[in-house]
Order: sequence, then structure tokens, then C-alpha cells
Amino acid sequence: MIGTVLCYVLLPAARLLQALRDAFSTCQKNVLLAKSPSTQIEGVFAATTGRSVPEEQEALLQQWLKEEVGNLPASESVPAARKVSVTLTSAWLEGSELLMTSLSDLNTSPEVTQCADQQLSELNTLASSELQDHAVAELARLPAEETVTVAGSAPWAALVPQTDHQTAGCAGINVEVLNDDPAVLAWSLACDAETVPPVLPAQPIQDAVPFYPVPAEVPYHEILWRDWEDLSVQPCVLEQVSKNTSLFEFRVMSYNILAQDLVEQGLDLYVHCHPDILSWNYRLPNLLQEIQHWDPDVLCLQEVQENHYWEHLEPTFKEMGFACFYKRRTGTKTDGCAVCYKHSRFQLISLSPVEYFRPGLDVLNRDNVGLVLLLQPVLPEDLGLKAVSPLCVANTHVLFNPRRGDIKLAQVALLLAEIDKIARTTEGSYYPVILCGDLNSVPDSPLYKFIRNGELSYHGMPAWKVVSGQEHFSQQLYPRKLQAPLWPSSLGVTDKCQYVTLCQPKKLAGRREYSRDFLLQFRFCDAACERPPQLVLLEGVTDAKPVASAREHSAVTAVLKRHNSLSFLGKQCSGVIQHSLNLTSVYSHFLPHRGRPEVTTMPMGLGATVDYIFYSAEPVEDKAGECSSRRLYKDGALKLLGRLSLLSEDVLLMANGLPNPFCSSDHLCLLASFGLEISSL
Repeated sequence: MIGTVLCYVLLPAARLLQALRDAFSTCQKNVLLAKSPSTQIEGVFAATTGRSVPEEQEALLQQWLKEEVGNLPASESVPAARKVSVTLTSAWLEGSELLMTSLSDLNTSPEVTQCADQQLSELNTLASSELQDHAVAELARLPAEETVTVAGSAPWAALVPQTDHQTAGCAGINVEVLNDDPAVLAWSLACDAETVPPVLPAQPIQDAVPFYPVPAEVPYHEILWRDWEDLSVQPCVLEQVSKNTSLFEFRVMSYNILAQDLVEQGLDLYVHCHPDILSWNYRLPNLLQEIQHWDPDVLCLQEVQENHYWEHLEPTFKEMGFACFYKRRTGTKTDGCAVCYKHSRFQLISLSPVEYFRPGLDVLNRDNVGLVLLLQPVLPEDLGLKAVSPLCVANTHVLFNPRRGDIKLAQVALLLAEIDKIARTTEGSYYPVILCGDLNSVPDSPLYKFIRNGELSYHGMPAWKVVSGQEHFSQQLYPRKLQAPLWPSSLGVTDKCQYVTLCQPKKLAGRREYSRDFLLQFRFCDAACERPPQLVLLEGVTDAKPVASAREHSAVTAVLKRHNSLSFLGKQCSGVIQHSLNLTSVYSHFLPHRGRPEVTTMPMGLGATVDYIFYSAEPVEDKAGECSSRRLYKDGALKLLGRLSLLSEDVLLMANGLPNPFCSSDHLCLLASFGLEISSL
């Protein structure tokens, strides 16, 4: 295109306007066609050739060239000229603005081959003087991107549209698309809004929802825009926070950042992505800039590759003011979980890594891990004698396998037992808890309901149903069903998700225990034969007639033994597990303004919610009885103040799924703002 423009610069002044209009029409067509990567462009450099220059205008051309050369600065002679200033008519100015607007966002580095040479040959036929020949020779050596200053507008780069075949009368154009997309690093949200990333070719995925490439004129960060939802202004929150109550506010982020080893092991999951955006060198700056932009005080990461953590992430996080803790998955796995907190906002009280693998237990034979921390918020010194409750933060990544719901349930139970141990106070209550992680379970799954409602009856339930709900195996002939008890007593965890050693009743000092047989020896004593005056009379139970005969005594003993045995078995094999943490989700899992469910990941083009932030709340009695199966909550000492909105599946499909040039993980980050009540000492 540089050859085309400069060709008309050398035309006589009398025909300059018409020639420039023709050139603009050609360039405008090329720009519009270049927006579509699949369009076949014909006649990219088709110019108005075949027009002979009359001899009577040759003198005018020579004079015009000399005048223009005379106007150049002294430092820019004709052989070394790099800019050509042209005063154009209003029609060309309007067209040039549209042209530059369309071209300003493209980021290509073309190599002009035979097409530019053909245009330069036309210049040679139009210019007969030695000066013109010398100028054309210099123009042939101009770089591929040459700045042309147009009157009344900013400089722009002359670019060659990309083609996938040879154009009519010209050889093919070799175009190399750069991968340093400026919109990818736009997490400051204040960057140039007109920056448009290159459109990467979308490859079809078999048996999955097709991806749709992003239109070239729409930036990625506009499609993937996420609003901050301020929940502190809601009436229900304002009622709970009195005017005299101050809050310790902080932000928590949960993010599955996609381990690079898992990318390389499962490339079939990312066939819709350009290979360049899957490299760690490309993804790392995006991930760090995204985290730095949202500025969380507590950061919970999943799928953190061990060597990347020690070499890149931990040094960077420490420079950002974080204290970091990491737990790699057991066995030969190379990734794990990390929890980081700003040491200016929190101090560590205790740290407890959790390994779910237990040798010899089929229900706990996987290498997933978790981390549980107890943090003490740091209050400003000017608050005086004030105190705030410690905060328990847990992070985990549960097994993915959709067919092994028993393993998932056991892993969550083990994590809840650890949280119960760390967050329990000396009075038997709990410190506020925040549970983050990739649970590989959708919001309507039994596993999710167990965490939120505090109870699950799992006996006889198909194993796939307890899982995420991402796959449906109801058509299996012999599906695996969960049996009670889910784990053996040797694990040391009760069906209330508590460690056995921590839930034993305390023995009162000076009190003795007597066996049943010892007490039965006193059944005929006077005290046993006297009925207390306030005792309700029940025939054969609380009457004053003791069992006299040995036969009746044996029958009563057998009944009592059977009752005690059934009671013990009922506690161990009821198939019901519970917990007492009172957790609810930060997100509602539905977008009311779009009428669609929220999505945190898109495996194979199918959107799902598997990432969560749960937090402690106070249960509310449902007086209407309409939601008996769903526990209701209200904020307690830990209050939810805001959250970063999630996206729907159709929006992510517009951005060609996850990952993409803007989001460098196959999961979206979750972000929430909380407030802890500050009380006086």
C-alpha cells in the first residue's frame, strides 16, 4: 500500500484529487477485507494503471517535484527522505481518518515482495528525470512499515493486508502476525481502549460446543469485562452493621492458574487455542498482572507447578508484600496449592498442610492436598484497645475424576475435620472460616449441598452423582454406589467430620463409672423398688415392679444389649455425614441480568462452575418452611461486602473460550471483599 500511495504522490497536481480518491477506495476495500482472516482478497494492490501522462503535463510534474523537495528540511534530502507531506482535500482527509482508524489496531509485520516492486516499476515509467529515478530507488529501500504523515492526522503505519493465496497480477504476501498482544496486559483497565488483539484462528473441537472468534473490532477486555458488585449498600447488610461498628476489610482471591505440565499433558483440551498463548512465558505476565491489578490481601492458588512457584511466583509475591506457603501434591505430581497473605495485614498463628492420600484406603488413594491457615488480622495502631477475631483460611483442589464421588466426599470430609480442629475455640465455637478451592463439583451436586447445608445422606447414592455433575453416568449398567461407612474407623474421623481425639467427652473429676452388670446387682434394693414421686408411670418401664425371675431378667438384658448394639451401628453405618461450620457461598451461581448461570471454567467448550469461595455465616430459621432442604444464612461476625462478577458461557464463547489471549488460565479468578467486626477489649 505504501507503493500505491507514493505512486499518486508523484502524479500531476491536476489529476491528484481523482487519483487519491481511487487509491482511497482501493485501500478502504483492502482494510475491510483484511478484518476477516478467512476472506480471500483479490487485487490488494490493484491501482489505476494504464493511464499515460500527457507530455504537456510533464513540465508541471517536474516543477511540482522541485517545489516539494525545496520545502523539505535541510536535514532531509531527497535521497534520504523518510516522510512525504501532502496537503489533501477534505474528501481524502475524511477517508484517511477512516483508513487509519481501521489500521491503527492491527499489529502485523508484513514483508512486501513482488507487489511493491510492481508499483515501483510504474513509478519509473511516470518519472523520466534523474531526480525521479533516484527518488524511486530510495523508495524501494524503505522498510516494510513506513511512517507517512498526512495533513490533519496522526502518523500511521503502512500495512499489507494478510492473504491466504496469490492475488490477481501479484505474488502472495507473506505476513507474520506478532504475538505480543497489547490487550492481553490490559488488566489495569485504563489502557488504550482501542487496542485490538490479533484474531487467532479457531480450530473446531469434536463433540463440543463450537467456539466463535472474536470480531477484530471488539477488544478482548471489553468482551470479558467483569463488574464489581458492591454488596455493602444492600439493606440486609446495612441493618447488620451498626453505625458504631468498625470493620477490618480485606479481599480474598481464589484462582486455578493452570499448571504448565497439565497443559502439555492435555493439549487435546486446548486445540482451540493458538500455541503461542499456551506458553508459560506468555501466560506468566498475564497472571501476575491480573493478580496485581485486583490486589487481594489473601491469595489461594490451585494447580501451582512446583518449579514455577519457587522460581517465579514466590519471589514475585514476596516483592508484592506476600508471605507464601506451598503444598505440592503427593506422589509424582508436580503441582499443588499455595496460600499467600500480605504480612502487613495478617500474622500467622498456625499452619496445617493436609494430605488426602492414605495408604491402604481405596477411598483415599489419590494425591490431592489442601492447606489450612489460622491468621490474626493486624489492626492499625491508631485504633487503640481494639480486637478482631482470628480468621481461618483453607484452600484445596479436589479430585477431578467424575466417577469417584466417594473419593471426593472423603477428601472434603478430611479437610473439614482439619478446619474443625484449627478454627475451634476453647469455648467450643468456631472462628470465622473462608474455604476456597476448585472442588470439581457443580452447584446442584450433593457434594456442594453437603458443604452448604451441613448434612448429606450418601448411602446407596451412585458415585458419579456425588461428584461434580459434569458427566452423567445414569445409563451405566452397574454404577458404583456408595456404601456406609464411607471410611473405616481407623481413619480417626467421625461422621460429623471431626477428629475422634478431639471430640471425646471430658471426664469429670472425682466421678466414677460403673458397668451395667454391677448396677443390675442393686435392682432389688429398697431404693430401686421405690418409685420417685415425679416420675411418669409407664407400665413395665417406670413402675415399681422389678424383674423378679431369671427368665425375665435374661429377656430384659438381651433387649438392652440389642438396643445398645443397634444404637452403636446406627451412628457408624447410618450413611449420613455432617459438619458444624455453617458455610455459604459468596456467589449465587446465576446471572439475573442475563438469565444464565455463572461459569468459572470451560472444559472442551462447555461452561461449568467448579470454583468456590465459602465463608462462615449464621443460619436463619425458615419460618415459612418453603426451603426446608436449603439452609438459609445471614452474615455474622464475617460480612460479605462485595464480589467480582462472573461471566456466562455465551460470553466466554465469544472470546473463543478459555484460555484466550486475555485470560491465561482455563479458569476465571474469584474475588470477594469481607469485613470482620472490630470490638473493644
